[in-house]
Amino acid sequence: MPMTSRERVQAALDHREPDAVPVDFNGTAVTGMHVECVAALRDHFGLERRPVKVHEPYQMLGWIDEDLRRTLGIDVEGVWGFETMFGFRNENWKPWRMDNGREVLVSEHFRVTKDANGDTLIYPRGDVSAPPSGRLPRDGFFFDTIVRQGPIDEARLEPADNLEEFGPVSDAALDYFEAASREAEAGGLGVIANFGGTALGDIALVPAPFLTRPKGIRDVEEWYVSTLTRRAYVHAVFEKQTAIALQNLAKIRVRVGDRPQAVFICGTDFGTQQSTFCSPATFRGLYMPYYRRVNDWIHAHTSWKTFKHSCGAVRSLIPGFIESGFDILNPVQVSAAGMDPAELKAEFGRDIVFWGGGVDTQKTLAFGKPEDVRSEVLRRCEVFGRGGGFVFNAVHNIQANVPVANIVAMFAALRKFNGR
Repeated sequence: MPMTSRERVQAALDHREPDAVPVDFNGTAVTGMHVECVAALRDHFGLERRPVKVHEPYQMLGWIDEDLRRTLGIDVEGVWGFETMFGFRNENWKPWRMDNGREVLVSEHFRVTKDANGDTLIYPRGDVSAPPSGRLPRDGFFFDTIVRQGPIDEARLEPADNLEEFGPVSDAALDYFEAASREAEAGGLGVIANFGGTALGDIALVPAPFLTRPKGIRDVEEWYVSTLTRRAYVHAVFEKQTAIALQNLAKIRVRVGDRPQAVFICGTDFGTQQSTFCSPATFRGLYMPYYRRVNDWIHAHTSWKTFKHSCGAVRSLIPGFIESGFDILNPVQVSAAGMDPAELKAEFGRDIVFWGGGVDTQKTLAFGKPEDVRSEVLRRCEVFGRGGGFVFNAVHNIQANVPVANIVAMFAALRKFNGR
């Protein structure tokens, strides 16, 4: 008897070989598809023509409805954050027309203006009286963060300024997480939750596009410099943030139980194409103590597996990720230096689940031919899927200009590998 999607995901997380490689393309903000791709797939498969919801406006990710999910064979459902990256709820959907003429659906709180260049500006919490926090270039595909930081006065710099976004989880958020996790589990899918509050120095979050007037160190370059020159300050931020996160996780656990099988903990990128942003020693001294506290609490009180996202050439840091208590690594950037799939599987496959790495999005999926995509997907599944410990996803989100024929070829290869 075939496994359910939930059983299939659980087997992979437990390093048992499931009946088929489980597939995620709607579970997190780093395992999705651009709204253009979702719309193109709906057209390709002849599904009902209707506007697609942009549920993650920062990257313009499109929501995959149940009809397309079943068509593609997706096994994972996401319990998404209470608010978007721009600080508003997804509710009361309204139509919005993109520069290319495509009509999509966005939250009623998605409020934008056009500047003199024709760029689209978006506002935190939908508050157009605040400075805009994101810019979608004219004819572009996703928003760039607008850094809103003035000159830093060292004498007035307080760690509390970088903690404004971290506080007690609200009753409304708890209600939402409980309802969303129940709904996801009831569908028989694997469930990954995105509760927020546990990402340490995630560079997408540091500028705080969700705050109307952020304080503290909010410039990306300044934050990276601060990890060296203001290390005591960064430790103070991480210490307080971790304490708040643990209090919130305890409340969330009471409401959601063990319905989530995995939890997105951190999207802090540590890798470049060729190397890492910091040494293993810096990782162990600055980040690991806080990751360990979060992961240890989760493993002591729940059955959740913990998910670490980091792009780039992070092979030298994987032992530190494992020692920090992370169960899952994403996106497994196989195109980066030292990230050979067979070597990663042989060296770390017993200790960490590879959630991603199924096809290279930088070259093969975007610029290859369908036969190139099929061949690479089959090779990746053969290597990563052996013995479990693998959830299929591309290397990060599928971008807007990827040919639909290549995406279709990717799913066709998955079906072939899984014998469907």
